[in-house]
Amino acid sequence: MEFIPKFQITFNNQFNYRLKSTTGKVILSGQGYISQEACRKGIEQVKASAPYDSRYERKNSLNNNQYYFILRSANGDSLGRSEMYYSHEAREEAIDEVSRTAPFSMVEQYADFIF
Repeated sequence: MEFIPKFQITFNNQFNYRLKSTTGKVILSGQGYISQEACRKGIEQVKASAPYDSRYERKNSLNNNQYYFILRSANGDSLGRSEMYYSHEAREEAIDEVSRTAPFSMVEQYADFIF
């Protein structure tokens, strides 16, 4: 079953976003924001940065058996972090999906959105 990629805004003491892939899995999560407006601006920065391969910082876990990436803005600020992957190929597939889908993904408030 294919899902529509989307950003979900959640709230748990802070506003956060997560980008869900065409498989329904979370592929990118954003930092905590103090307001929903700031979170939405963060999502807009992700959409603007996602198409550029140079904005993805490819990383390995401390024991080098898992892989992840950090998406950075034009000025180098961290915009989001991926899930952990067991191969660099899986990490590259996730980067490809973020770069293709994030710029066009809708934004929704998720059901666990609590004030």
